[in-house]
Amino acid sequence: MRSIETVTLDDARRVVAAGEQEAASQGQPMNIAVVDAGGVLVTHIRQDGAWIGSVDVAINKAFSARAFDVSTQGLSENAQPGGQFYGIQDSNHGRIMIFAGGVPLMSGDAVVGAVGVSGGTGEQDQAVATAAAAAL
Repeated sequence: MRSIETVTLDDARRVVAAGEQEAASQGQPMNIAVVDAGGVLVTHIRQDGAWIGSVDVAINKAFSARAFDVSTQGLSENAQPGGQFYGIQDSNHGRIMIFAGGVPLMSGDAVVGAVGVSGGTGEQDQAVATAAAAAL
């Protein structure tokens, strides 16, 4: 039997806390979600004032980053017309997000989960997701 490393709830809480800190420094309330190595939600928070519509977006950004083991910002670059992944956002029952804010969580060379952030501009979402992922 093979063992697969994955984020724990404690890991996810640490990732979310770092994301919350970065969102607070930007003055932009965010939704922050963490999924495990299987793409299953471990935790999600919606900061006071964050958009309700961004709940699913954050969760799906995390899922997308884990499903393809690439940031959603990077996925977006290849999902434009003429790109090798054009139309990918229609796969997986529409769960694939192709804009900034989803980042794989790494342990060495292994992807052990992902974080997804939504609530600000693409640049803000990416900055919060990057800061959150660095906390792992």
